[in-house]
Order: sequence, then C-alpha cells, then structure tokens
Amino acid sequence: MTRQIREQLDALIDEGALAIGTLLPSERELANTLKVARNVVRGAYEQLMDAGKLRSEGRRGRSVSRGGTTKRKSTKSKSSKSKSRKK
Repeated sequence: MTRQIREQLDALIDEGALAIGTLLPSERELANTLKVARNVVRGAYEQLMDAGKLRSEGRRGRSVSRGGTTKRKSTKSKSSKSKSRKK
C-alpha cells in the first residue's frame, strides 16, 4: 500500500498536478481519507522526501520540492558522546 500511495503522489508531482510548494495533507488526514494506517502514509512521504520530491516545512507539514534538490535530514544520531564519557 505504501508503494501505491508513493507512486500516485510521484505521478501527480511529475505531471504538475501538485505544484512546487504545495502543502500535502497531514499523515493523519490522508490516512483517514484513504482509510489506511498512518504509518503507511508516513512511509510514502518519507520515500518521497528521500527522493527529493517532498520537503519538510516543520510544523506546517510537507510540501512539494523542486525535485531532487532537497534531501531529508537523517534523524538518527551517528554516535553518542555521553556514552563514551567516564566520570
């Protein structure tokens, strides 16, 4: 299901039906509309962000990007300095 949503949104972006800067519905809103779990929509949005098709607008949500120019920042930390420190 994630793939189908991603492919539909990707096609809408490529066709210009979703213009650059267009805010997408929230994960919850789109999930309710499509009657799918929220994590399904989140997965589709994240894949499109990784591909540079969407960008995060913070609390405003996600919007259509210029395509390939804006990558999502990783939320995983590379290392934890506090774990290696000794008192």
